[in-house]
Amino acid sequence: MNKDVTLVILAAGMGSRFGGLKQIEPMGPSNEFIIDYSVYDAIKAGFNKIVFIIKRENYDLFKETIGKRVEPHIKVEYAFQEINNLPSEFSIPSDRMKPLGTAHAVFCAKDFVNEPFAMINSDDFYGRDAFIKAYDFLKNTDINSNNYGMIGYMVSNTLTENGSVKRGVCNIDNNEYLKSITESKVERIKDEIIASPLDGRDSFIVNDNDTVSMNFLLFTPSIFKYIEDGFSNFFESNKNDLLSSEYLIPDVVSNLINEGKVSMKVIKTSSNWHGVTYKEDTPDVKNAIRKLVDNGEYNINLWS
Repeated sequence: MNKDVTLVILAAGMGSRFGGLKQIEPMGPSNEFIIDYSVYDAIKAGFNKIVFIIKRENYDLFKETIGKRVEPHIKVEYAFQEINNLPSEFSIPSDRMKPLGTAHAVFCAKDFVNEPFAMINSDDFYGRDAFIKAYDFLKNTDINSNNYGMIGYMVSNTLTENGSVKRGVCNIDNNEYLKSITESKVERIKDEIIASPLDGRDSFIVNDNDTVSMNFLLFTPSIFKYIEDGFSNFFESNKNDLLSSEYLIPDVVSNLINEGKVSMKVIKTSSNWHGVTYKEDTPDVKNAIRKLVDNGEYNINLWS
């Protein structure tokens, strides 16, 4: 019997793009979204539960579009990222509108996840190999372990020709464990890939096969308590900026590694990442998926 392994998909940000001027554009030949392919690949790899983190007000719409396609194939739960879902001692200004960030989103799934799990973004195409490697790591991970994982991509497999992208450039030790991440603006300029750290440090050159994080992270339920404990530092550090500051999962992980509380194994994938950073990226993503369909990796109608 396969071990329970869950995929948590951060989809609260999709709401603003559903059904409005920023309509989510289908990417597959039968109007599939990128999120469909992530769920499909996860099922193929061995995952047996999906937790979608969404906005409560989008529940009916989300369930009617994505939910009804995937629910026949895998157990599905819905967690709501709500701004007041916080430990009791904290509160957010009433006029804040935007969600609190990716660490808070993961925290909102704590009542739905009691097993090792992977976390991904809803609008990134990660590739089958990434899900297979994620499952293989998680199925062998003790539920109480503080040894987490990260799917690492070759930076050259994550770039667009249409401008710069934000990537977490990884510093990895000789045993393939993460030492640090430098969040950077990355762009190929002529024959070089230039990373410009978002914190203002000097730009540096990265090689095509250097590793970046695409927020495909592998955890055990121990992460929920660490996120909860980190709220006090977040609120103290951002007390003058609680209308816009975000509590982000890469920051939580970096702090935990620095404090020696957790380790994070970097698991490298050969997959190409695809996503729409710029509107001009849309045809490239559609073409990439179409090639995978033509090669037989996916059905022309994914869920048929």
